[in-house]
Amino acid sequence: MPIKNENERNYYINLVILNNLSSRELQKEIKNKAFDRLSYAIKEHIEIISDTNNTVLTIKDMIKDPIILKSDKSLDKIDEQAIHKYIISLLEDKFLESGTGFALIGHEYKLYIDNKTYKIDLLFFNVKLNAYVVVEVKTRKIKHTDIGQLNFYVKFVEDNIKDINHNKTIGLLIVKEKDKYIIKYTTSNDILVTTYALN
Repeated sequence: MPIKNENERNYYINLVILNNLSSRELQKEIKNKAFDRLSYAIKEHIEIISDTNNTVLTIKDMIKDPIILKSDKSLDKIDEQAIHKYIISLLEDKFLESGTGFALIGHEYKLYIDNKTYKIDLLFFNVKLNAYVVVEVKTRKIKHTDIGQLNFYVKFVEDNIKDINHNKTIGLLIVKEKDKYIIKYTTSNDILVTTYALN
């Protein structure tokens, strides 16, 4: 591979190992700068996955920033609620086609709590992580209340849906724009925030 950075090269090799990519699919990932869209914290010391180095896959290895979504329509004249539903449908397809083990449990998955109904935008189970992944989508800049809402859903799934043999439930918030201070002071190891971009 004509990539001088060892971490970057190892990252793409791992993509091939994890997702059984063809050379054409690998070229597409390189062209879309998948490595560049990783968070800074996980671009260092990337080892090639093997049976001997005990590499543990995390949600951060699967989710880019931004997540690039191919759109077939102009959203200029569509109302906010319709845009939200459209973005969710694009994300659903993206995750299911990514080859990283996402299985859809429910779209607008309903939770019944104290005679009230709440809806999770997308609820996945990831077979590679052996964990539920709660996904919330906001078609605007992040607010601190978004993290509170996501935490509420994550804890409910953790306490009421997850089996004892599953790993800890993960929360994924996908927004149009980040705020580093909100993320710094409201997120935890179980909550990941990323952005989306329409292509």
